[in-house]
Amino acid sequence: MKRIAVIGAGITGVTTAFELHQRGFEVVVYDRNRYAAMETSFANGGQLSASNAEVWNTVATVLKGIKWMARHDAPLLVNPRPSWHKLSWMAEFLANIPKYQSNTIATAALAVQSRKGMTEMAQIAGLNFDWSPAGILHFYKKQKDLDHARNVTELLRQGGVDRRELSVDEVRQKAPTLRGDLVGGFWTESDSTGDIHKFTFELAQWLSAQGVQFQMGQEISQLHSKNGVTTVNGARFDGAVVCAGVGSRSLARKLGDRVNIYPVKGYSITVNMADSVSLSGAPQVSLLDDDAKIVTSRLGKGRFRVAGTAEFNGYNRDIRADRIAPLTKWVETHFPDVSTENVTPWAGLRPMMPNMMPKVGAGRAEGVFYNTGHGHLGWTLSAATAGLVATQVQSHFQNSKPRTSGGFSFKTA
Repeated sequence: MKRIAVIGAGITGVTTAFELHQRGFEVVVYDRNRYAAMETSFANGGQLSASNAEVWNTVATVLKGIKWMARHDAPLLVNPRPSWHKLSWMAEFLANIPKYQSNTIATAALAVQSRKGMTEMAQIAGLNFDWSPAGILHFYKKQKDLDHARNVTELLRQGGVDRRELSVDEVRQKAPTLRGDLVGGFWTESDSTGDIHKFTFELAQWLSAQGVQFQMGQEISQLHSKNGVTTVNGARFDGAVVCAGVGSRSLARKLGDRVNIYPVKGYSITVNMADSVSLSGAPQVSLLDDDAKIVTSRLGKGRFRVAGTAEFNGYNRDIRADRIAPLTKWVETHFPDVSTENVTPWAGLRPMMPNMMPKVGAGRAEGVFYNTGHGHLGWTLSAATAGLVATQVQSHFQNSKPRTSGGFSFKTA
């Protein structure tokens, strides 16, 4: 039995461990935290959203970023202080603008593929993670944004996502407590929501009971690969899969690879609702406000998760009051019956590649693989990429032919 190290116990690491275990590998998972899913997989927006598969590589995104640089409450904030990492990432981001359409279609297809894998994992492990087939409602306040959404919907359709346009009245029917001026919306029935932390933590517990080893609270102080043997903190393995989120870039460098992930900070608040007025005033469907770049999910009966913003500010994990305040204000503006007396703030670093596509595939060293760089769609894509990388690892050990370095490939619908 081949022994594989999985580095990282977030959503991508734990789902990768699941897929490798299902294929008969002996798996050891490493993470610097005491528990699984304690960083970016702790309190995201909760959406399993194939309808949010559009990549950000557009001229419009760049122009908005420049316009918003002076606003501390802007949906996208870039610290103007230069660094080689940030500059190189942004140069590659611009270079991928011509691939906007193809990458959006490919991401949508991967998200659709991931739905089945996520369902199978939850059923096999018996997970309870506040999953809801709520559907996702995108709503628009400006006509130009709605017009753009029509173009995006065609790309999503090519990736296998069924999203239909709604009139203003139909939007109000889906979310009757939503307040504010609207011009229309889009509805994706097949999207859903769930608690990423509960899913990952419970799946890790189940895997541990099945014999997967978890080496928690361990920083990776030693990592190298030579002649088909990968050494992690003194332990020897036949192979390794790096799933370390924003930490993947430095680990890849130790293994002779360049994985240009940048940490893009996102914020969320969890509105803890105890009174009947708030419970009835919060939406049952999941929402995406295109103008504010804010997403919401109802997690169980009493939690209303609101998340958004993108901040390019290095590896800073500070929770800034001026970035949390717009989320709270958004709730008070659009759902005034919901009490914001009890709000829990959070910030996490999304691991983003410049082309907005996850890095899934083999590295330079024999037996080394990557499943990382999922950006804001780790929850949505992880089940599919875990299956892809586990299949590649299995193929590597079954096939004596020389392997090639690179990423993943799959067919769009």
